[in-house]
Amino acid sequence: MPGIAEENYWFRRHEAAYSKLLPYCQDAMVLEAGCGEGYGADLLAQCARTVIGLDYDELTTKHVARKYPRVRMLRGNLVMLPFASGSIDVVANLQVIEHLWEQERFLAECMRVLRPGGQLLITTPNRITFSPGRDTPLNPFHTRELNAAELTELLVGAGFTVELMAGLRHGPKLREADATFGSIIQAQMDVAVSGEAWPAELLSAVKSVTSADFEIVESDVDSSLDLVGVAIKP
Repeated sequence: MPGIAEENYWFRRHEAAYSKLLPYCQDAMVLEAGCGEGYGADLLAQCARTVIGLDYDELTTKHVARKYPRVRMLRGNLVMLPFASGSIDVVANLQVIEHLWEQERFLAECMRVLRPGGQLLITTPNRITFSPGRDTPLNPFHTRELNAAELTELLVGAGFTVELMAGLRHGPKLREADATFGSIIQAQMDVAVSGEAWPAELLSAVKSVTSADFEIVESDVDSSLDLVGVAIKP
């Protein structure tokens, strides 16, 4: 969530992915499937011709419509997208697919609503680093996490051509923070679980994070934090 000091690391991490994918939305009809709070859809509206936000939660849809007037907000089911076939230029799906029970069905719907040559922009936690050594996700709200090969297989299986499969990782400043705290991610999780007040040094470090503190590269994707993919409908 934007504007919450304790959540700034995660907000900026997600913002970095939106910034990377922004050029794909230039002058396009964009659907953000699973837009959540709406800040990402509003970022995409900086350059898109039209941004439609879709979410299943009624309170969320009302919040987005009220807070982000540049986003045309609809309520709907991601596995039954309420759009005509071939009507969308770009589908954005950031940090959502890991929450879906019917991932294949969702991707089939993306394929249906995209025009030929349309693009699916997708990010998701890298299973290898997010839930290391586990068959099931650490996050109880995740149904199935993916590594790069698994995400690629899903996309190709749905009929997409994968144009980009990159990884988001910490840049120099955050690598220094990892050295200071052991892991800045784990340090935040430990505080959240404990329910205790945030240590001043940790809170200061988290508050200072910007989207520029993350790198998105195509090398060594398996060691990345998040997967960042672009897939094309032939």
